[in-house]
Amino acid sequence: MRGLCFSWRSPPPPPLLLLLPLLLSPSPPPTWAQVSAVSVPSGTSGAPDCPEACACAPGGQANCSGRALPAVPAGLSWRVLVLLLDHNRVRALPPSAFAGARALLSLDLSENGLCALHPRAFWGLGALQRLDLSGNQLEALAPGTLGPLRALRALSLAGNRLARLEPTALGALPLLRALDLQDNAMTAMDAGALAALPALDALRLRGNPWACSCALQPLCTWLRRHPRAAPDAETLLCVTPGRRTLGPLAALPDATFRRCAAPLAPRDLAVVCAVGPASFLASLAACLVLGSALTACRARRRRLAARPPPRRPPGPAAAPAVPGSPAAQY
Repeated sequence: MRGLCFSWRSPPPPPLLLLLPLLLSPSPPPTWAQVSAVSVPSGTSGAPDCPEACACAPGGQANCSGRALPAVPAGLSWRVLVLLLDHNRVRALPPSAFAGARALLSLDLSENGLCALHPRAFWGLGALQRLDLSGNQLEALAPGTLGPLRALRALSLAGNRLARLEPTALGALPLLRALDLQDNAMTAMDAGALAALPALDALRLRGNPWACSCALQPLCTWLRRHPRAAPDAETLLCVTPGRRTLGPLAALPDATFRRCAAPLAPRDLAVVCAVGPASFLASLAACLVLGSALTACRARRRRLAARPPPRRPPGPAAAPAVPGSPAAQY
């Protein structure tokens, strides 16, 4: 049995008779695409740089759909351009989960029950243009999760459990054109979430329980400025708090948000930050001075009350009255 063992790092050399035709042939060795097209039929596994659990085709596509995979398959190469991992059992993505596929252009992770994304899960995918995370169980995205995907053009987060989309989770995606947020649990959207997406021209928002509150003002403002980017804006409904009545989101005028507190300007915020600590320290010092004075007054009163009353000196003795004198008559 020892003769059957071999090391993956140093495979046994092939017989000399098999190498002789290659040494005598003047043509260069075939490339990866040629090997995939000739040696491996389209849609079959076993191609060079192709994971064993997937079926790879010419052009750099690795099809790993519906294979009950619990994790991202090992053996990904920079030659894989399209990776289909939908309908598997990938519940979490660790850091640098796709480290080998640095040239990946399209990634499909839909319908996996995915519920945890490490903030560095997509590191190394700077060329990725399409990412599908729909049909999973994501409740939140950590800050910086999608920040490395600077070339991303289409992102689908539909069919998850997202209650809010923080601006720090998306980061600055200058080339993102399509964003799908349908069928989540979102009630509002932060002002900076869409401000960092200058190329966005297709936004899907249906199927979310939007709340008719001040937190909805940034989204309404963005929809009025980009009417063509959200074709389903006329059908979006928001829930009035307390009354549980539905109202069209696009019908909310600017007057609805007049009572909402406007955000502080940078100058006002700087003044508050500078004056706030100083006023707090001044009030604290005044309280200490007044408290010390009041305590001293009370202590002085207690000392005065505890002292005995002063004794009066005895007066001169009265002379006895002489009989017959006017004082004796009384």
